[in-house]
Amino acid sequence: MNSFLHYLVPIALAAVAIVLLLGLFNMMRGGSSERSQQLMRWRVILQFVAIVIMMATLYFASR
Repeated sequence: MNSFLHYLVPIALAAVAIVLLLGLFNMMRGGSSERSQQLMRWRVILQFVAIVIMMATLYFASR
């Protein structure tokens, strides 16, 4: 379980970074503001998931 979570941390962080960059790119090129808002909402959700994964990794690593 612990090694599985160690692999999930970089994947979750990469997902957050990709969605963030897609949202910023959409805003910079003057794309749909609705699309930018949707991407930023997904970024917040993915950040929450990444934090939960990191906290679980720390919890299981300390046991």
